[in-house]
Amino acid sequence: MSTIKFKFDGNLDYQQKAIESVVALFEGQPLANETYSVSIGTQDGGSQLSLGDEEFSNIAAVANQLVLTDELLLENLHKIQEDNNIPLQPELAGHHFSVEMETGTGKTYVYLRTLFELNKRYGFTKFIVVVPSIAIREGVQKSLEVMREHFKELYDQVPYDSFVYDPKRLGQVRQFATSNKIQLMVINIQAFDKARAIMNQENDRLSGVRPIDFIRAACPIMIIDEPQSVEGDTRKMQTKRSQALESLNPLCTLRYSATHKNPYNLLYVLNPIDAYDLRLVKRIEVASLVGEDGFNSTFVGLKSVDNSKGIKARLQINVDEPAGPKKKILTFKQGDDLYLKSKERQEYQHGWLVANISCEPGLEYVEFSNGQVVRLGEELGGLGDELMRAQVHETVEQHLKKEHAVRGKGIKVLSLFFIDKVANYRVYRDDGVTSLGKIGRWFEEAYNELTQKPLYKGLLSFPVEQVHNGYFSQDKGIAKDTSGKTKADEDTYALIMRDKERLLSADEPLRFIFSHSALREGWDNPNVFQICTLNETCSQDRKRQEIGRGLRLPVDEHGERVFDPTVNRLTVIANESYDDFARQLQSEYEEDYGIGFGRVDITAFAKLANPEAKQYTPPGPGHFQDVV
Repeated sequence: MSTIKFKFDGNLDYQQKAIESVVALFEGQPLANETYSVSIGTQDGGSQLSLGDEEFSNIAAVANQLVLTDELLLENLHKIQEDNNIPLQPELAGHHFSVEMETGTGKTYVYLRTLFELNKRYGFTKFIVVVPSIAIREGVQKSLEVMREHFKELYDQVPYDSFVYDPKRLGQVRQFATSNKIQLMVINIQAFDKARAIMNQENDRLSGVRPIDFIRAACPIMIIDEPQSVEGDTRKMQTKRSQALESLNPLCTLRYSATHKNPYNLLYVLNPIDAYDLRLVKRIEVASLVGEDGFNSTFVGLKSVDNSKGIKARLQINVDEPAGPKKKILTFKQGDDLYLKSKERQEYQHGWLVANISCEPGLEYVEFSNGQVVRLGEELGGLGDELMRAQVHETVEQHLKKEHAVRGKGIKVLSLFFIDKVANYRVYRDDGVTSLGKIGRWFEEAYNELTQKPLYKGLLSFPVEQVHNGYFSQDKGIAKDTSGKTKADEDTYALIMRDKERLLSADEPLRFIFSHSALREGWDNPNVFQICTLNETCSQDRKRQEIGRGLRLPVDEHGERVFDPTVNRLTVIANESYDDFARQLQSEYEEDYGIGFGRVDITAFAKLANPEAKQYTPPGPGHFQDVV
C-alpha cells in the first residue's frame, strides 16, 4: 500500500515572522561555544550555576546560559511588539513569552523550527516541550518524525536527539543533561506535576539523583503547547502545575496556543480572522439540521421533584447566555414561566408555564399549561435520534459530494464524527463479539443508499464495513468513553496518529472516522473535509477544538499542499442552528481579539449553499431542512 510523504515549505512568510519574533527576543546574546559545568547548590565562577541547596552529587551538564539582562530583554520585546503591531508592555512579565497562532496554521512546525534557529543563532542546546495530553504528545512526536529530514536539510545536517520522556528509560534524561548535541524532550505535564511522580523521586539508576535534577541542571528552554490546558485553572496567578513547570528551572518559557488565557509578554499574533482572510486554513461552512424537535426546539428535562419545603421541581432547560444557548438546571414552582427563566428564549414562549408538579412516588412529573408533560428522568426535545440520523445521512452525502468534486485531483477525502457514547457506534457483548450501535447502523444505511445514486455510484469501490471505523480507548479489549488524557487513550492515538500517511493513501479504504473524545485536540489530519457533531456541547473551547481537527489545508497524493479555495472548505454538520452556532464562535473571537464582526466582513462563516435543497422528513413529528 502506498503512503503519502508530507512536504514542508520553509519559506512561508507568516511562519518566518513567528519564528523571527522569538529569535529576535535574544538579540545581543553571544553564540555559546563552551560546555558549562553545572553543580547543584554551588557557585564557582561564570561557568557554574547555582540551583539551590539540594544535597546530592554534582551533575556535570551542558547547560543553556542567558547573559542578557531583563532590561535588554524588555528592550527587545518592545521592538518586536512594535514590528508586530502589538501594544507595548510597560514591564517584563517574567521570562514567559507568548505566540498566538490559529489552529491549522502550523504552530507545531513553527515552535520546533524555532528551536533549531535558536541553536544556530545563539548555541542553545537544551529544549523541553510540555504538553497537556497524550493526543498532543503523539502529535508532536509524529511531527518530529515526519519533519526530521526537512530540519536536517534546513540546518546543515545538525545532529540532534529528540525523544518522549519515558520513566522506564531514565538514561535518556541523563543524556539530555550531559550531551553537547541538541536535545529535545517531549513530556506530559502529568509526568511531573505530583511529588510522587518518578520524575521527582531519587533513583538508584541515576546514582540516587532525581531525574528532574538532570533537567534542572541543563536550564532548558521550555515550550508549552496549549498552556491554558497545561497550567490548569488559568484564573489563578499560580497553580500546582505552574509551580511544577517552574521546578524544571527553565531558562525561559515559550508559550504557543490559539486560545491563550494569559498571554504573557506577547510576541506574535495570527488570529482566526487573519488566518481565514489569508486563506491559511479552510473556510467553514455550516449545515445545520434543526427541526421542531431539535436542540434549539423546546428542550425540557426533569431532574428531581421535592415537597419538603413547598412543592418544587428541578428542570433542565436551554438558557440564553452572551455566547449562545446553554443547558442549565433551575428550580421551578407552580406558575413559573420557562420563557422568563430562559431569558426569553423563543422556544418557551407559548404555553410553557408550570401548571402542576407531582411528587407522588412512582408518579413524579411536571405538567405545563400547554398540556405537555415531562416525567422524572425523562426529556422533551433535545438531540433526538431522528436528528442524529439526519446528521449522519447529511454527512455521508456531503462527503460523497466532495469526493465527486475532487475526483481526479489526487485528494483523499475524510469525514470525522464526534459522538456522545461509544456504545452508540459499537456494541460489545460479554463474549467479546461486537455489533454496530445505532449510529453505526445509520451510517451503513446512509452509505449503502447514497452510493447507489447515479451521481455517486462507483466513487468508492470499497465495501461499507471497510470505509468506517471508531477510534476509542480500550479497557481489556473493550472500547470505552474517556477524556482523552488518560493512559487508556494510548492505543487510540497509536492507531490514528502514527499512521497518518497511510490514512491519506487512496488505497486505504478508511474514509469515515468516529471518535468519542480521542481526536478532539492534538490530531488534525489535513484532509478532513466534514465534521459531524453528534455530541451536545456548548463549550466554546471544545467547539473550537473539534472544528480545529479539520482546519488545515489539504494535501494531494504527492504530499503537496492544496491552495484551491473551491476545494478548501470544511463543512460542519452541526446539531445547533446556524445562527446559534456561528454566534457562539463569533462571540468568542470578538472577546478574544477585540474585533467587532459587525464592522468587518464575516468571511469565516458561510451558510452551506446546496443547489439541491430538499426537505428531510423523518417518520414522526417535526422536519429538517437543509441550510440554503
